[in-house]
Amino acid sequence: MSKGRLEAFSDGVMAIIITIMVLELSPPAGVELGALRPLLPKFLGYILSFIYVGIYWNNHHHLFQVVRRVDGRVLWANLHLLFWLSLVPFVTAWMGQNVLAAWPVALYGLVLLMAAVAYNLMTMTLRPLHEADSPLATALGRDIKGKASVIAYVAALPLAFVWPWASYALFVLVALVWLVPDRRIEKTLTA
Repeated sequence: MSKGRLEAFSDGVMAIIITIMVLELSPPAGVELGALRPLLPKFLGYILSFIYVGIYWNNHHHLFQVVRRVDGRVLWANLHLLFWLSLVPFVTAWMGQNVLAAWPVALYGLVLLMAAVAYNLMTMTLRPLHEADSPLATALGRDIKGKASVIAYVAALPLAFVWPWASYALFVLVALVWLVPDRRIEKTLTA
């Protein structure tokens, strides 16, 4: 099965997710620069979530550069990923309206965790469709960054109830780690 429709659909869904997130940002009533101050938590949440959706789009794009074929399982695994990403605008808005409250931060972390799990599941469904020495298998390797991200999200969940700032810091740290696209795939493509 061709991968083109999967990529086009995924690109469209991620673009819509970003659009929905920016629509949650309402301009302030005042005209002074100080009128923006109450919007700062929402804006910072938007920036972090925009970066996360961008990271997923970027890595999804890179991943599918080495994918040669997909099947129905991969389509469902990709939809599973898109489902969790589609919840990012909701949890971003809730977290922005309730500055570092435990449940919104925990739910934000849960959505990030499930998106990471879904991405890993998608790569697992892709592996059997490619040879053991394929560019996909070479590029995926052991995926230490992916596993470490899942551990950080799991740690952030209980932290949200004792120290929400620590959870938020873990989310920022994971995003910083992933800002650079996965070099394993780029190295595989140039080899």
